[in-house]
Amino acid sequence: MLGAKSLGRQFGWLWSAYAVSTYGSYLALDAFALVAIYTLDAGPLAVSMLAAAGLAVGAVVALPLGPWVEFRRKRPVMIAMDLVRFVALLSVVATYAMGLLTFLQLLMVSVIVATADIAFRSASGAYLKSLVRPDDLLIANGRFESTMWTATAIGPPLGGVLIGVFGPATTVLANAASFLLSAVGLRAITATEPAPALRDAGRLRVADLLDGWRYILNHPALRPLFFNTVAVNSLIMATAPLLAVLMLGDLGFAPWQYGLAFGGPCIGGLVGSRLASGLVARFGRDRVTRVSGTFRALWSIGLVFIGPGVGGLILVIVVELALITSIGVFNPVYSTYRLEQTDNDRIARMLSAWSITANLMKAATTAIWGVLAAFTTPRIAIGIAGLLLLATPLLLARRSKSEDTKNGKESESLLSTFNL
Repeated sequence: MLGAKSLGRQFGWLWSAYAVSTYGSYLALDAFALVAIYTLDAGPLAVSMLAAAGLAVGAVVALPLGPWVEFRRKRPVMIAMDLVRFVALLSVVATYAMGLLTFLQLLMVSVIVATADIAFRSASGAYLKSLVRPDDLLIANGRFESTMWTATAIGPPLGGVLIGVFGPATTVLANAASFLLSAVGLRAITATEPAPALRDAGRLRVADLLDGWRYILNHPALRPLFFNTVAVNSLIMATAPLLAVLMLGDLGFAPWQYGLAFGGPCIGGLVGSRLASGLVARFGRDRVTRVSGTFRALWSIGLVFIGPGVGGLILVIVVELALITSIGVFNPVYSTYRLEQTDNDRIARMLSAWSITANLMKAATTAIWGVLAAFTTPRIAIGIAGLLLLATPLLLARRSKSEDTKNGKESESLLSTFNL
């Protein structure tokens, strides 16, 4: 297990900043949709557009941010992105209070927030690698992962209560405040940050925009991991709205039952992330990655068999618990490996390209599966996604022993096998 090992005061500030912003984001998980529905009388198509456009347009707008972040100090970039998100979300609260909120503003703010999210993640990965010792990266990523799953379990139900009592803009305000507090936490870090990578030229070149993808696709270890994680995450996310339609519509589950089915199993993510470091120490990174990476692809097909009543509810909880626990183990291990395998002067560009691709794929697969469900049924569309997920472990390739040149020391590759 991760235990209680201290990673130092500087990491503590970084972790605190991450925690407060993550809790704020999950507290306001569906806030824009609810504001659009209850305040602007938006229909299903408009709400779907709001969700998809934020991911897709934000990803396109963020395209030049990878190279831009790479050549700047990362902590100021992270603070700036927190403040951008704070101001953007606060504008929604202000116009809502004055009765001036429009759907266009919600759309624009969703794009701004999605863009800032990508820039923040690009900078934070590089900053984390510079802040903690290499041997502690897995522990740090495990703590981030456990925080995320705890926020996922607690945030949406609490946000629903706040919205019910105080109105739909309440959680937007809370999310805005969380980004401001995150910026304060990051500002409290006093560790000296390494100088950013130097540029060959003073201006951004068109070729720089594709550096992240070139690096990933030419890297024998990152390339299969990239295709696998993007495919798995996209297919899982594509079925989320279909499960809502199936459970709340066709099968007649109550909203609280739906919340229980997907909130309760998040405890598995917390458990898995806390176990990851101990499992790697006992069984080796190769085996843990291979087993957890495969297991996270096996469970979604079980959602095809959801029925009404208590039996159906139990089935969803069991499937989601197994899925989320597997993800909880896999994610910190893969995140750590991804950072370890990336040159320090390429991390921001790599993470930016990774995030942009993930967001675009999530938006595309969500739209495609919505159309597929319309022409068939939600259950059939969920089944097709489940079958495709079963094939995703094949996207991972076996790696042989390699030299880890980091810090000038020779070692074996930390992740030598990825296949079944």
